Amino acid sequence: MAEIWMEHRHASAAEPAIRRIGPSDLAGALADGWRDFLATPTQLVFLALIYPIVGVLAARAAWGGSLMPLFFPLVSGFALVGPVAALGIYELSRRRERGMPVSALDALDVRYSPALPSILTLGVVLLVIFVVWIAAAREVLLATLGAGPLGSPLEFWHRVTGTEEGWRLILLGNGVGFLFAALVLSITVVSFPMLLDRLVGIDVAVRTSLRAVAANPLPMALWGLIVAVLLAAGCALLFAGLAVVIPVLGHATWHLYRRVVV
Repeated sequence: MAEIWMEHRHASAAEPAIRRIGPSDLAGALADGWRDFLATPTQLVFLALIYPIVGVLAARAAWGGSLMPLFFPLVSGFALVGPVAALGIYELSRRRERGMPVSALDALDVRYSPALPSILTLGVVLLVIFVVWIAAAREVLLATLGAGPLGSPLEFWHRVTGTEEGWRLILLGNGVGFLFAALVLSITVVSFPMLLDRLVGIDVAVRTSLRAVAANPLPMALWGLIVAVLLAAGCALLFAGLAVVIPVLGHATWHLYRRVVV
């Protein structure tokens, strides 16, 4: 299995060149991602992963307590660690691009990657960012609604949507969340696919991702908006839509990497 990986990865001692892209490249990456998804559907796998996690959080939040007001930050914060969840999807697109046999189980072959230590290290970085985001969301909550009792979930909802303090919470919380999302997009938009594809270190992969964003600020901002809108749509469909949105975005991210990095 290791031979399969080494045969199709190439060393890159120099910093890779970055291409300029436009909206048509984003559309092309999404179209290619959709085709990859249709060729190797993985929605049942993601349903099996998503619903137990969301179900536990929802059940715990329904009981009230400290988790209830943090339900939305917890669910939305999973987008911060989404690049890790999409690792297997990148592998499926990598194999399909090379004309290799592809099945959903091939996503597990990521564990054979020579870059696994770097991938795990970057995954830990994203986990730390996720934890910091939850802490920041809690501070925003305390700064806007205070530390007093928040009542039942329905009472909390009315307080958030029907009071001046609640709207400050929404605006400030989304503003802080945008900063965290921009940070994660900047360091991961091409770094994880690149680690799977090339013999580079985590420093080169992250720097390349930052350079890709710096060279294409508007297209990357549009890509971040597309990701946010699709994830929100997936959540709106009782989270079932995420079982399609996450793998399609994973496949599309691989093809975006191919368009951006020479």
